Amino acid sequence: MNSLVQKSFVIFTAIRSFPRSQNIYLKIRQQSTNVSRQLNKNAQVNASSEPEGSSTKFSRFSEELITGPSLDEFINSSGLEKNFDSQNTLKINESKRKPYQRLPEWLKTNKVPSGTNFARIKRDLRGFNLHTVCEEAKCPNIGDCWGGGEHQTATATIMLMGDECTRGCRFCSVKTSRTPNPLDPNEPENVAHAISKWGLDYVVLTSVDRDDLSDGGSEHFAKTIRLLKKKAPHILVECLTGDFQGDLDDVTKVASSGLDVYAHNIETVEALTPYVRDRRATFKQSLNVLEHVKKIQPSLITKTSIMLGVGETDEEVLDAMKELRKIHVDCVTLGQYMRPTKRHMKVHEYVKPEKFDYWAKVGDDLGFLYTASGPLVRSSYKAGEFYIGNILRKRKLEV
Repeated sequence: MNSLVQKSFVIFTAIRSFPRSQNIYLKIRQQSTNVSRQLNKNAQVNASSEPEGSSTKFSRFSEELITGPSLDEFINSSGLEKNFDSQNTLKINESKRKPYQRLPEWLKTNKVPSGTNFARIKRDLRGFNLHTVCEEAKCPNIGDCWGGGEHQTATATIMLMGDECTRGCRFCSVKTSRTPNPLDPNEPENVAHAISKWGLDYVVLTSVDRDDLSDGGSEHFAKTIRLLKKKAPHILVECLTGDFQGDLDDVTKVASSGLDVYAHNIETVEALTPYVRDRRATFKQSLNVLEHVKKIQPSLITKTSIMLGVGETDEEVLDAMKELRKIHVDCVTLGQYMRPTKRHMKVHEYVKPEKFDYWAKVGDDLGFLYTASGPLVRSSYKAGEFYIGNILRKRKLEV
């Protein structure tokens, strides 16, 4: 009996896979009919030989099995045969398929990262067991940033607190873990030492979200900044932080550590935030972080980033930019969302360069200190850092 049930399950599974050959399909139907008949016959025998006083539930089941439809009748009534055309191939409704979107020319890059500075930074990262967003996020600008690029201002984005994040945003390629590895107590010293000898002019420190830590890692962040400024006071430091679960005391700890630019990304418009970001991150909470930084450190430059091409409308983007200006955010970057892997959310639209130019103008009109807008622009954008760096140095000279 058990072997017949197992065989029936295998046959039913094969039918569900919709074989393309009509001959194979008919053969499976015949086999399933034979098995169904054998099961019915066995059920009759079991029902007749069952002693008096047996479960009425089993008796009712046996009777329904005998009088009910066979597997063959079930398949016929489901209309499965209609899915095959005259050539005995499975018919597919192509109209329901979304057409494949090829990567447009303006997003294709042929630059192979190279150069002595690039090689030295990569070697030191491995030696000190450090991580960068440049590599984790597969950034297309990595060669220009590490090598110096057209502005001859070498930059890098170091990711603190490991490479495992406690959150799972649908756009991000960083690994997710509920229980990431403990913090490396030597990381602040290693980061400060490595960066101080790379010859960088501008560095971005960011991190994974560490909701497993009581302070979200804010003290670890602040200690790294203090050590770096002590070893290399000439380097401009930007910190791209998470929202620390809305704990403004943790935000204060980082904002008061001596950095030059405080960045926190809203990532997308308010309406799409629940679908794009982890549910623990909210649009309002991100605005609260940026607003709090300006309240406690009015002279500190604040910065955020928005991805385009995830399903937003022009009105929603404009509303988001206006909300940022209300809380006096200084800089905003807008770039094209690029799907890291097939496991991540799909690209809704490849936004044309002309649209990015339009948003750059809108940003300037709204009063942002700097608006970096382009298909390959990322939150830690080379040209933006060059521009912001000049502003900061000019401010220091004036003081």
